[in-house]
Amino acid sequence: MILQLPNVLSQDERLAIGTTLATAEFVDGKLTAGWYAKAVKHNRQLPAEAGKDLRDQVKTVLNRHPLFQAAVRPKQIHSVLLSRYDIGMSYGRHADNALMGQWRSDVSFTLFLNEPADYDGGELVIEGADDEAAYKLPAGQALVYPSSALHRVEEVTRGVRWVAVGWVQSWVRDPTQRELLFDLDTVRRSLFAQTDKSNEFDLLSKSLANLLRRWAE
Repeated sequence: MILQLPNVLSQDERLAIGTTLATAEFVDGKLTAGWYAKAVKHNRQLPAEAGKDLRDQVKTVLNRHPLFQAAVRPKQIHSVLLSRYDIGMSYGRHADNALMGQWRSDVSFTLFLNEPADYDGGELVIEGADDEAAYKLPAGQALVYPSSALHRVEEVTRGVRWVAVGWVQSWVRDPTQRELLFDLDTVRRSLFAQTDKSNEFDLLSKSLANLLRRWAE
């Protein structure tokens, strides 16, 4: 499931992060790429020792986002990178590593930190079985997508693209099961908004809880 998350960052949070990144020293993004991805990764990243506070902030804002919680069922946001793409930079076609340290990557996310009008190119392209979709979201919005999907970042031809990217191990490994839980939760919340608590709401809540109990790792 590919899902756009609105309002992940407030305007004040975006401005504060942007100010910090504008004066930060970045290193070659190949340092954090897998052996086969190094050949196609052309960007800059904030060093681990310099970006801890920002990475923690990204984790905090995602963990408080109700749509992220419902769709991803995060067990651990285990890796976050702050990335900069200048003119001529891109990230070629690749799939994310299945294991990152002691954690599995089930869901990837890209949090957009500046406006689409600030740069040309730089679209995040995610491939499906017989098509592909390109994403370039407003600042403060995020895209979540399966870590197993082939994807790429198109070359930036004007300006600078700023993003935070990261990986999540979910309580529910299987993407189809996560989507089913998300759909049931969406219906349950809609029903509650229309009728308040009811027998139907209680049965849906019981089924949702029991499925999560069965599938959670």
